[in-house]
Amino acid sequence: MADPRIIDIQLDQRTILWRNADVEQERRIAIFDLLEDNHFAPQRVHADGYAGPYKVLLRVEEGRLVIEINREDDSPLEAIILGLGRFRRPIRDYFAICDSYYQAISNASPQQIETVDMARRAIHNDAAEVLKERLEGKIEVDFDTARRLFTLICVLHIKG
Repeated sequence: MADPRIIDIQLDQRTILWRNADVEQERRIAIFDLLEDNHFAPQRVHADGYAGPYKVLLRVEEGRLVIEINREDDSPLEAIILGLGRFRRPIRDYFAICDSYYQAISNASPQQIETVDMARRAIHNDAAEVLKERLEGKIEVDFDTARRLFTLICVLHIKG
């Protein structure tokens, strides 16, 4: 029976060069929310009909995102490799707006914080749509799963 969801997700720790407390909190929340509710259905049909659940490792290698997909028993299924060119600007914009958001929290009015947060969500939503498009034909994901995966992709790009 198909169970198209992620039950465990890891980030390649060698890829992450630096994190502050805010980034670590975003990572924890994204992973928690992702594991609570996600739709993740690789489109390749496997000889034995395996259709989930999945364990996933995200890493960046030579400028590409590698999504290693394993079975529940940790045996490998496949790796999806995506060029990151289309994500460079959304990642940069997301980092910039997150910096503004964290600064606003400490010294801006509630209305200013809300305005920055709306901009942050818009960038995040647009990037999730790009991710869904890039995964088309490879992995079917819902919008919320794409948003959380984009957050984790950003964590992999923090250079300090």
